[in-house]
Amino acid sequence: MKIATFEVNGRVSYGIVKDQGVVDAGSRLGQRPDLLAVIAAGQIDQLEKLAAKTPVDFSLADIRLLKPLPNPGKILCVGINYPDRAAEYKDNSERPKYPSIFVRFPASLVAHEEPILRPPESKQLDYEGEVALVVGRRARRIAESDAMSCISGYTICNDGTIRDWLRHGKFNVTPGKNFDRSGSLGPWIVTSDEIGTDPLRLRTRVNGELRQDDTTDRMIFSMPFLISYLSHFCALEPGDIVVTGTPTGAGARFDPPRYLVAGDTVEVEVSRIGTLRNRVIDEPAA
Repeated sequence: MKIATFEVNGRVSYGIVKDQGVVDAGSRLGQRPDLLAVIAAGQIDQLEKLAAKTPVDFSLADIRLLKPLPNPGKILCVGINYPDRAAEYKDNSERPKYPSIFVRFPASLVAHEEPILRPPESKQLDYEGEVALVVGRRARRIAESDAMSCISGYTICNDGTIRDWLRHGKFNVTPGKNFDRSGSLGPWIVTSDEIGTDPLRLRTRVNGELRQDDTTDRMIFSMPFLISYLSHFCALEPGDIVVTGTPTGAGARFDPPRYLVAGDTVEVEVSRIGTLRNRVIDEPAA
């Protein structure tokens, strides 16, 4: 089941995406004001019941998709989690024992089909296609064997990066990962039961050109390991998002680098989830 947050006729709601349209669950489940409230209450089954018996209310052409969770909790991101990506650093380092973790702020991400901003401070805006996990129930020090039971669904992230701002400090990537509207999330959440356990294939295209192509079974740190590891230093709460890392092929790794410019279109496609698409524009003057 695909679940989404959307705007229609000036009103924000949430619902189930099916048959090129959306069932407006928000208007029928008034006691749950948004999708986060539904997830936190453990009531995705109510959406499944609606999806089974209710025709679509609006076509996709009549709505504007918003970020699946407009106000997520923690956004925890994993760096260098594919073997070829690690090899790009050419530092002859051994396979890491623990993952590299950083955070993003909600304001740094836009929705499907919203423009990504290239800021005036840098010409090094880059793309990173990634699979993102949506936490559905609280998890603290959860075992790796049970970790995926706390995940309610999957979505897609373009972990947009301002490369030169990653290294303004010796150990600090936070600025380069958090420029306003520099990345994206969406277009919807696909529930875990529909994803299954087979590997997901991730492809990123810029202006139709394939730049990234890999599968999640090649991750250095698996999704269950990441969830378990994260839950040991902080409690994972409903609405938190875990962004699991990008494969090789980002613009910075070309010679010369191929950074994004205004007019570019970035598409991140993940099997069984969909395609997240955004156009790049220069940030308007203040």
